Amino acid sequence: QVQLVESGGGLVQPGGSLRLSCAASGSIFSMYVMGWYRQAPGKQRDLVALVTPGGRVNYADSVKGRFTISRDDAKNTVSLQMNDLKPEDTAVYFCHVGRSLMGVEYWGQGTQVTVSS
Repeated sequence: QVQLVESGGGLVQPGGSLRLSCAASGSIFSMYVMGWYRQAPGKQRDLVALVTPGGRVNYADSVKGRFTISRDDAKNTVSLQMNDLKPEDTAVYFCHVGRSLMGVEYWGQGTQVTVSS
């Protein structure tokens, strides 16, 4: 019954911005790590950013200074503000929530982000 619904993907020119949002439902996620992964064609799925229940954030080196992750536990949402987008940011972006100590994780369906002139 847990669902993660993503929105905000699309086509943008280099240097542009997009904001991805993920709405989680079916549980209470305040004790879960929430994050975003991405997967480009022919590549593995890599972590982009995460935020812990305590509010600590981690970013991939390639997006530091350009992307910002945030969570709203009252709304069960996690967002990714993406600025100064580059062609190498092109990928399918996946929302993820997890609680490793309980062996529980959930994935969104993925949303396409294409950065091209």
